[in-house]
Amino acid sequence: MFYNVLNASDIVQLDGAKFQRKTLLENNGCSLNVVVLKKDEIIDTHTSASDAAVYVIDGEIEMHFDAQKFLLDENDILMFKKDEQHKVLALKDSKFFLIKI
Repeated sequence: MFYNVLNASDIVQLDGAKFQRKTLLENNGCSLNVVVLKKDEIIDTHTSASDAAVYVIDGEIEMHFDAQKFLLDENDILMFKKDEQHKVLALKDSKFFLIKI
């Protein structure tokens, strides 16, 4: 068995960086990641090879899919299908879980 208690707010800190990502779990193409973005930073347009969900721990982000834009605040979850082009903009210093399934 694998047990590990973590505090989501303490997992990754910016420490002067504009972007950080830490993979907590990974197995058979599925993963649980923590992403930290500094205000006004962008993760450029890309696609995911897996269905995914984003859960905002702290801050506020915009997720852009073609002509659609979604505003996500703390405790919001957005789920999306693989192969959907998207980008992420941090409106505040932000931290979120990226769950790929």
